Amino acid sequence: MCGAGGTGGRLLLLLLSLLGGLLSAGPRAEGLLIALPNADNMTVTVKHGPVNPTPALCNICTPKEGCKASVLQILPGQSVTFNFSCQTPEKYFVMEIKKSIDCTSGPCPFGAVELQPSGLPRLNRTFTWHVKSVRKIGLELSFNPWLRQIAPSDACPDSTTFSVSTCLGPKPSNIGTFCRNGSVSRVKVQGGALVALHLPWNESSLQSGFSIANRSSIKRLCIIESTFKAESSAVLLSASYPLGFPEDELMTWQFVVPPNHRASIQILNYTLPNCEKKEERVEYYLPASHNNPEVFKLADKQPANVAGNFNMSLQSCDLDDQNPRALNLRFKITVQLSPKEGNKLYSLDLTKEKGLTVTIKRRPRKFRHFQPVCLICKGPTDCEQEVNLTSGRFYRLSFLCDNLEQLMVTAEKVLACWSPACNVKNQPLSMPPTLLQLPVQLHEFAWKLIAPDDISAEITSKSLKLQQQRFQEQSCNSSYHYDVNSASVEHSLSLGVFCPSGAIEKIQMRDNVTIVLTPAPAANLSTDFKNDLAVSFVPVIKEECIFRVTPKADSKVYLQTPNWDRGLPDYVSLSWNIIVPPKQAARLAFLKDRMDIVCETGRAYINIKEQKAMGEEVIRRDDELLPEPRDLSHPFWVNISNCKPMTNSNRLKVQFSVVLSQKHTDPKTILIAAVASGVGLLTLGIIVLTICCVRKKKRENRNATVGVYNANVNTQMPGRQVVFNKGRHKNESHIYAVIDDNMVYGHLLDESNGSVTPAIGIYQPFQGYMEDAPPVPSPSFLRERMKKENFEDPLSSSMRDNELYTFAKHKPAEQVSSGDSGIHLLENHNQDDVADSSKG
Repeated sequence: MCGAGGTGGRLLLLLLSLLGGLLSAGPRAEGLLIALPNADNMTVTVKHGPVNPTPALCNICTPKEGCKASVLQILPGQSVTFNFSCQTPEKYFVMEIKKSIDCTSGPCPFGAVELQPSGLPRLNRTFTWHVKSVRKIGLELSFNPWLRQIAPSDACPDSTTFSVSTCLGPKPSNIGTFCRNGSVSRVKVQGGALVALHLPWNESSLQSGFSIANRSSIKRLCIIESTFKAESSAVLLSASYPLGFPEDELMTWQFVVPPNHRASIQILNYTLPNCEKKEERVEYYLPASHNNPEVFKLADKQPANVAGNFNMSLQSCDLDDQNPRALNLRFKITVQLSPKEGNKLYSLDLTKEKGLTVTIKRRPRKFRHFQPVCLICKGPTDCEQEVNLTSGRFYRLSFLCDNLEQLMVTAEKVLACWSPACNVKNQPLSMPPTLLQLPVQLHEFAWKLIAPDDISAEITSKSLKLQQQRFQEQSCNSSYHYDVNSASVEHSLSLGVFCPSGAIEKIQMRDNVTIVLTPAPAANLSTDFKNDLAVSFVPVIKEECIFRVTPKADSKVYLQTPNWDRGLPDYVSLSWNIIVPPKQAARLAFLKDRMDIVCETGRAYINIKEQKAMGEEVIRRDDELLPEPRDLSHPFWVNISNCKPMTNSNRLKVQFSVVLSQKHTDPKTILIAAVASGVGLLTLGIIVLTICCVRKKKRENRNATVGVYNANVNTQMPGRQVVFNKGRHKNESHIYAVIDDNMVYGHLLDESNGSVTPAIGIYQPFQGYMEDAPPVPSPSFLRERMKKENFEDPLSSSMRDNELYTFAKHKPAEQVSSGDSGIHLLENHNQDDVADSSKG
């Protein structure tokens, strides 16, 4: 029993020991044998990778040491069998295979470099070949497939990476890091080379991908050959990027360009060294150039539109030891098929232009795998993807682009007036004819009108005239349209989109103006554009803008306030001067019945005023209904003045329409006019008889009271920020305060016997319309608004000195009336009040 029990216990301990060994070793793989010949100068090292496992997870198992090793090194002439104590050793271990190739003496083993040894475990592997060479001898390495250069910090999509370095200096200099499938076909290095190939554990490639092709002196750090077979681009970097190009070194790129293709160089970024001697530079050997090598600075525009193979070299300098700084270069070469008209020249004459800048660039586009650049060339190799052409010069342009529809032209012209003496009057808003003849479509042409605060801008369209496009309606039915904007420090005002063939003849704007012409997508402006707009600089207006509208008969004109998408700014005032021809009537209608605004400060007003004596005037406030459609037979003003609204989302927007029609005369009106004419003739006869009776008496009156011009009257128009200026027909300056009835007909007196003809003044009512100033809102509106918003008091402003005369009896100088006709602006006197005041 004891013996049996003892035997059973030993058996149990043996089984537990074997089980523990199996658990500690994990699932064993079959043994891996690596045998390195003595003559291959090769070593293999298996070691921990980025992830360092604990011994319990995975170890290297060898017959001598068991499963305890974390590093295994196999030297030339050794043969080692090993495996791992886990099933996923690729997670924890990497393998480095280093081989030395001697090209210093004897035959250099030209040809493809093989991946050795074979039968390696599935680990991340790094093969490194040290090709030794004499310092003065350069080695040529050829790659298949070709390589694509990347920054050392970048990664390749398939995790297969090449690295090439040179042993020319005391320590290796990294020529570059590459992925497969690019344009780099060969790399020449001087003084020996280090080539490293990193393969992921799941890569089963049996070829190294490079060969030693030749050896010859190159007298520079390296030469990189970039070969193109079709349209493509490549990004290349200087050696040791981004640590810095070696001091006083030279490297070269050789570009192989296929027939019927053009190449262009674009520097993406660079850093400059701190040179003690010499200076850094870029040199080009270009085909058919008479100045080879052509030297450029890194900040210069690099050659483009190059047909044929060419070289590019980077030269560094002697660095300052105290503060060397690093020289780095990253650039892009693009090779694309030569367009059919790539050599065709187009003239752009800007010699007679002033203040004009023309920009040609590529339209915004979506990303594609390869995007051929569109280059605009001002010379054989002076090409850029975007060019700015200035006035005063003559250009001959060519385009290296497979599709010119990818390009667009924008232009901006500045018209400035810095004093009233600038004398800009009816200057056409024209474009250079040669600009419209380019094969690239014009995207927009902008005119910027700039003037000081005391000068306003005026644009006119005499023949075509303009129509205002209504908001959210279809675009203009024309080949182009204008966007008109006005801007000041306080606010910006988008007057809207305007098309030719309308009714707006003139627009005056107080502040700086931008007019942008935008063609339709398929427009041919060389034939469609009609140069009809002209600009003038005029004395400043007090309103933000004034429109002069001349509608056509039997056509409806739609008009709307500026800033339609977001509403009028606070306290803005604007006017429309609607011209109604004789024998026609205009029907004015608002598209809504209310202003749809709630004012926080001030009031919003709409004022309609016929431009005739005693003309109809209609004023509506923001809390009132807008006027019903009405007919007006004379020219009239529409004035809109804004307040400060309660909320920004509820701003003032007004639309209205005007329709002209033939005016029909009422027969009763004709009869009344005839009767009035007869009465007038009869009255005239009575007046003539009366004059004859009093003629002698008047001749004897040498001391009669004469009309006296009142020089104390304020003679300038009232300036207001929001309320419109008033004209003579509104300010009542033509009304006489006192008229001596003895002097009404003084011009009929006999002037013989040396008598002095007295100054006379005859009051005649205003018969025609005047358009020198828009109407003003109601007197109560003026008083209330000036009190609430501290506007300038019109009574304190001056009137025109040629508009106010006072006829009165002779008085001492101190008793002469001040002629303050501003009372008529703020007070509504009836006829009795006026008579009483005259008598008083």
